[in-house]
Amino acid sequence: MSKIETICVQGGYTPRNGEPRQIPIVQSTTFKYDTSEDMAKLFDLEESGYFYTRLQNPTNDYVAKKICEMEGGTAAMLTSSGQAASFFSIFNIAGCGDHVVSSSTIYGGTYNLFAVTMKRMGIEFTFVSPDATEEELDAAFRPNTKAVFGETIANPALAVLDIEKFAKAAHSHGVPLIVDNTFATPVNCRPFEWGADIVTHSTTKYLDGHGAAVGGCIVDSGKFDWMAHADKFPGLCTPDESYHGITYAEKFGKEGAFITKATAQLMRDFGSIQSPQNAFLLNLGLESVHLRIRRHCENALKMAQFLKSDSRVAWVSYCGLEGDKYYELAKKYLPDGSCGVVSFGVKGGRKAAEKFMKHLKIIAIETHVADARSCCLHPASATHRQMTDEELYAAGVSPDLVRLSVGIENADDLIADVKQALDQI
Repeated sequence: MSKIETICVQGGYTPRNGEPRQIPIVQSTTFKYDTSEDMAKLFDLEESGYFYTRLQNPTNDYVAKKICEMEGGTAAMLTSSGQAASFFSIFNIAGCGDHVVSSSTIYGGTYNLFAVTMKRMGIEFTFVSPDATEEELDAAFRPNTKAVFGETIANPALAVLDIEKFAKAAHSHGVPLIVDNTFATPVNCRPFEWGADIVTHSTTKYLDGHGAAVGGCIVDSGKFDWMAHADKFPGLCTPDESYHGITYAEKFGKEGAFITKATAQLMRDFGSIQSPQNAFLLNLGLESVHLRIRRHCENALKMAQFLKSDSRVAWVSYCGLEGDKYYELAKKYLPDGSCGVVSFGVKGGRKAAEKFMKHLKIIAIETHVADARSCCLHPASATHRQMTDEELYAAGVSPDLVRLSVGIENADDLIADVKQALDQI
């Protein structure tokens, strides 16, 4: 198998003689066939192909295949955003009356999706600390639990998920572990190697890396045995009357059932497709992510070390920083580097943090993260503003927290910018 660097550049698409060297943008909503019988075979999932871009598109599939190879999975699909990927990953196997266990330290938008929107759909979530003991984790499960969800590196709390512990708990209850691998990227961590079953991404972040295209991705490891737990997953293990009576787990096996169902059912009905143009831009980012992520990590570690040494900074959270709460877990799961995001608090609390951010010159205030350009955010007044202080602390987000996404600029310039902003407080 090719190394990750080669997959980043050449994975997913191999042109034949005389075909375009770069992935082509198939900017078409529809596809022409000679006979109705030809198209019928596609609708019956008897043959692979395309009939309407609301479900699938060749450009998207080339890029999804590359990310699938990067993660070491068996099937993948692109979505319109990371939020869509998170939603599809759960809704594909859980419905009204079901229950899901999730790490509490997840992205604020995902927390709201789970705790508010999906709750209205009849799916209940129990949120547990990523630091929960095996006993505490086990106690969160119910007979109707259908999945466990967590983030490799939590956004913005930067807690590192003990993937093996969460996978063990999930599998002991006959359900899959879904891991959002956005911050680590498959360059720094491949959750399937540690027992995860499904991986999601907000491709908007490091995989794109240039703030150019919103998108998401779901990758299946192909290892979870749905039929062994058929009573828990009737959507995969019994005939789908909305799609010609197909039983996905029987027809497509462990390797393809999850993604095929998510495409044939959810993408068909919700239409959260990534545009082919965005998929093309995403692929340009993928070609360099193995180079960029190294620089992000180098710069972030230098920034974290500076912040830790500055007396005006109350605390610093970066799992690559020696002495950090998650340093040992990071050595296990992220030995080559974690991500470019550093969280910290300025002495003086919320008001001091807001004043600090106003004086930044190179580093921009943005509702974004994991970009080639450095940016920062005060989550309590932005991405997590819908949460109470109690919910903020439970999610690992204190009111004074500043999330600094360190880009690939010169590290000395970035540190100088932070220093001069601290000087203004």
